[in-house]
Amino acid sequence: MSKVSVLVVDDAPFIRDLVKKCLRNYFPGMVTEDAVNGRKAQTMLTREVYDLVLCDWEMPEMSGLELLTWCRQQDALKTLPFIMVTSRGDKENVVQAIQAGVSDYVGKPFTNEQLLTKVKKALARVGKLDASMANGAVRSSTGFANDSLAALTNGKAEQVKATPPAAAAAKPLINAPTPPAQPATPSGRGQGQLRLSTGNQPCIIKALTLKEASLVVRRSDVLPQVLEGAVLDLEQGETSEIARLNGYLHSVAAMEPKPDSDWLQLIFRFVDQDAQKLDYLSRLIARGTAQKQYIPGA
Repeated sequence: MSKVSVLVVDDAPFIRDLVKKCLRNYFPGMVTEDAVNGRKAQTMLTREVYDLVLCDWEMPEMSGLELLTWCRQQDALKTLPFIMVTSRGDKENVVQAIQAGVSDYVGKPFTNEQLLTKVKKALARVGKLDASMANGAVRSSTGFANDSLAALTNGKAEQVKATPPAAAAAKPLINAPTPPAQPATPSGRGQGQLRLSTGNQPCIIKALTLKEASLVVRRSDVLPQVLEGAVLDLEQGETSEIARLNGYLHSVAAMEPKPDSDWLQLIFRFVDQDAQKLDYLSRLIARGTAQKQYIPGA
């Protein structure tokens, strides 16, 4: 029985590695290959036969939507299972992908179980699920990658009720004092939302570079995990422009010298290589050096 082959397409190497690790852990006999963007994937699809494509939406040279549209125009690829893996969860984007012929949709951030559910469903539709599970004993889906990755947030995640304070930093995007015992509620600029697999969490951007963001969040019942995949929604400017940035938590630390600290500082590393997102980050950094966070009563 031939092995099932999957093509993972994403411009972020960290995401590609996580997805492949998840698939190989659950389907030991599965063959996984990857491409850095839609253009590379297009070349690979003309040379090799794949049973499934897992593809990001926003990539340089050729986007996931453009690759999907091209696939559906090819006689040999019209029925190829194609799952879009992206942080674009808006209704209009979902409709756009459906109209282009997407097989399924996985939004970021996601757990292993969410990703595997979509993969098994897609393979079952084309009669490939039994083959993928027959090439080796199926392993448990729990583990390292389960605490990382990224996927569709079906419905409204529970919001953290309290809004985190701003904090001081070198070359900050937001210039604000260290949180007091009863922190004041910050205004709209410099705020964001961190989307984790466990729910959405408001955050304050303490410092920002092209590689990472230093965030301050209020501690909740479930602590964020190092290497956990996430999406950072940033809103800045008078036009309330929003960017969705893919990445992972590089570090998690208490902001107060005690184990039950109410506030956490997170280092969020970006994995996107998209030129448009890097340009947006550059504009945010330039704007942030001239703006200060206003805190009522501070």
